[in-house]
This record gives sequence, structure tokens and C-alpha cells, in this order.
Amino acid sequence: MTNEQPSDDSDIPLAIPVSLLTGFLGSGKTTLLNKILSSPNMKETAVLINEYGDVSIDHLLVEKIDENIVLLEGGCVCCSVRDDLSTAMRDLLVRCAEGTIPPFRRVIIETTGLADPAPVIHTLITDPVAAGRYRLDGIITTVDGLVGWDTLDQFDESLKQVAIADRILITKTDIADAQYIKKLKTRLGVLNPGAMHITAQNGHVDISDLFNVGLFDADTNPHPQKWLSMGAVKNAEHPHHHKHGKDSNIYAFTITSDVSIKWEAFTEWLDMLLTTQGDKILRMKGVLDIEGQEKPIAVHGVQHIFHPPQQLDKWVDGVRISQMVVISKNLGEDVIKETFDRFVRQQK
Repeated sequence: MTNEQPSDDSDIPLAIPVSLLTGFLGSGKTTLLNKILSSPNMKETAVLINEYGDVSIDHLLVEKIDENIVLLEGGCVCCSVRDDLSTAMRDLLVRCAEGTIPPFRRVIIETTGLADPAPVIHTLITDPVAAGRYRLDGIITTVDGLVGWDTLDQFDESLKQVAIADRILITKTDIADAQYIKKLKTRLGVLNPGAMHITAQNGHVDISDLFNVGLFDADTNPHPQKWLSMGAVKNAEHPHHHKHGKDSNIYAFTITSDVSIKWEAFTEWLDMLLTTQGDKILRMKGVLDIEGQEKPIAVHGVQHIFHPPQQLDKWVDGVRISQMVVISKNLGEDVIKETFDRFVRQQK
């Protein structure tokens, strides 16, 4: 995070939205991706996957450009990422400019079942080309309705995938026990109350629920309240039920301030927090009232990786207040809130 004041870039066109599709092994990512690719509403989409063999796209295949890129029905592009994600994302832009692939308005990246989503987000932020032409829309995580509970118990990767998600989709509910699904929903709600929780009914999912979930919608209109999901997180900060097992190490909470914050004080606090505890900050997103700025400033990060600050057009309902949602692991909210308050008090 830089100490430089955020600039007013509201007139700069927004980049291509990128959705990250993650979830543990066998949780239904491939089935979901196939449904997405078959949807007429997902035309002009580029899909980045690990290997074609993982996705049954043969019936959709129209033309094979080379060993890495194929064209699909409906104007979609499917790209096999074997080595470097950054190179693949650059190649899509180059090929589109050359006219060898059709224009695309959205990108979906499917991770492997054991993948940590953070490096993908790191590429979107740090690669000079990717950062300028792409933006993270949202993280979609699939959870197996048959064995999701055990997976969360056994694998930290699954916990992290759920904790940082914007959308959590429970799969296989048509063949799972209803009481099991009910318990799983409750647990997921405690782990990540700010995400929209979706249940696939007999394999059917409303595709529109999965996209345009970031700070901006398809028409580039900001909707910070929806993005933050402050109400859902606040309601879950002190649940009446206890967390299960290793879930007790995951915290979801809010930070608010009704006084304007000096940008230098905020970045000093954030740099300190990320330097010393960056691996424990799973996700942080917020809208800030910065001293000397008439418009709100949006900040967003995953672990120690933060997007450049974004200036929004206006305050919601004209109310100036700083609000942040934090999801952490092995780092309690008291520690984070205490250091934040100390830095805010010191600026007076």
C-alpha cells in the first residue's frame, strides 16, 4: 500500500472483470463451469483452465487455434494455462487485438482443487499488463454437499477457499441428507457471513447470482454496501452457537470509524499489520472517509496483496463513515481493532 493519496480516476473505463472459480477436489467446479459455458448469458467470455481434460468441452468445441486456445460456441474462448497465468492473460489481450480470437467481456479462472487463490489475485494486482486491463469481480467457491463438512475439518485449503469467497455454492444437494445440508449451511454462514450462500437445486444454478458481485456491477456502477455486506457480518460477529474445530481460528468482523482518517495514518497501520501478520489476513475490504477527500475511497486486499485504492463517485445516502470487513485466521479481532483505534487516535 502506498502513502500516495488516491487520485480521482472515476472517468477511466473499468477493466475486464475476472471471476475466480475455486473449491476443493470433487466439489463440483467442473460441472458448474460446464453450465456456465452452456449459458447464452455468458457469451464473450474467456475461460482459463489448467487442462482441457478436466473440462468436458468437446461438445462445445468449434475451432482449435493451437494447443492452448480453442473457440467455443457462443463466442467464448477457452485457454489452457499450463505454465504462467500472467502470460496467458497477456496472450488473450494480444490475440484479441490481432483479431485471431473474438472480443471478450469477462474472464473466468478455474483453479485446481488444492490451489491457494491468493497467487491468482496477486497476478491481477502486480502484473503491469494484467493490473491495467483486468479487475477482480468476485471469488466463487464450490462446497461439496456430501462431504463438505469433513473436507473443512481436514484441509486448511478448503477453509481458506470458503473464508475469502464472495459466493459460496453448495453442490449435490439433491443426493445429500437434508439435515447434513442444514448443518453445513450454518457452519459456512459462520465462517463467511458476508458471502452470498447459494444452494444448487437438482444441479440448477442461477448463473446471474455468480457474477457482477464486486465493487462495480456490469454497468460500472459502484455498489459498496452490497460489496461489503456489512449487515450480514455484523449480525454474525457474536453468534449464539460455537464454532466447530479449527473454524474457531477464523474470524469475520467489521471495523468502523465516524471520524475522517488521515491517509498516511491508515497506510502506516496497514503496512504494519501486513508486514507482521499478512499471512493471517485472509481478506479485507472497505470504504474509507479520508481526510481531504470529498469522495469515498475503496480498499481491497487478500492476505498481504492489496489492490490500488479506488475513488468512488459518492457516499451512500450521503453518510461519511469508514467501514471495513475483515476475515482473519489465527488473529483475533481485538488485536486488529486495538491497533486500528490506536493509529486513529494518534492522528488527533
